[in-house]
Amino acid sequence: MTDTHWLTDQFEAHRSHLRSVAYRILGSWNEAEDAVQESWFRLNRSETDAIENIGGWLTTVVSRVCLDMLRSRKARREESMEAYEIGKSTDLEAGGDPEREALLADSIGLALLVVLGTLSADERVAFVLHDIFAIPYAEIAPIIGCSEAAARQMASRARRRIQGAKTSSKTDLSIQRRLVDSFLAAARSGDLGALLQVLNPGVVLRNDRENAPKEVRGTHAVAEQLMWGRAKAARPALVNGEVGVVISPGGQLLLVLAIDYADGKINGIDVISDPARMKELDLVTLSE
Repeated sequence: MTDTHWLTDQFEAHRSHLRSVAYRILGSWNEAEDAVQESWFRLNRSETDAIENIGGWLTTVVSRVCLDMLRSRKARREESMEAYEIGKSTDLEAGGDPEREALLADSIGLALLVVLGTLSADERVAFVLHDIFAIPYAEIAPIIGCSEAAARQMASRARRRIQGAKTSSKTDLSIQRRLVDSFLAAARSGDLGALLQVLNPGVVLRNDRENAPKEVRGTHAVAEQLMWGRAKAARPALVNGEVGVVISPGGQLLLVLAIDYADGKINGIDVISDPARMKELDLVTLSE
């Protein structure tokens, strides 16, 4: 067997693990695939005779690639609406891919996603590598470029934030997601009855758009305001840590619906169209 074949076999033996590491750090399947591919390129360019533990070497490399991608992502705040794949995915490419389906099923979860999106790139990598993959801090430190003690502190900060996120939301994020999914399905199909089912009797809709009522109250009045054609361009998203909706026809952000919840239903909706207000929001789109 040639060295090239041996190297290929070694990489393929670790590909599943590398995908798992990259996906949990980045939260995006496509970006994870890119990171794994880049680790293969770097392996091909390296002096493999000097590599004692190829699995550990590849894990280090893919983690560094992910770290660079996260830092680049943070530097492009105008592109902050990252397309995370959380929970089930309707992406046609996912069908028939058991490994991808397993990763999505064992997803990091919405509560963790909320916090990961607010962490620094270094904190995020430190937490995922240590708490999910049990990699020692001594090995994480050189990946991030810090001391072992600093890596430990980063993971600890991330851990505290994640624990806080699991208990801070007034309505569980998974319940919020189900309500938003039902809301979008009803709006798209024009099913007024189904839309009324997810609204609290005292629901309030506030709107900053010109030529629109500034405030509407009551289930029927609010539901009628929401039965518009733009629902087809609407997607679920995290809006300042709560599940809401973004409307971006053609990829251009047009509206944000910031949603308030109470008693297991939608209690309030803020329709935000002002670019200055939208710029201040922390937005993370969620796959459907």
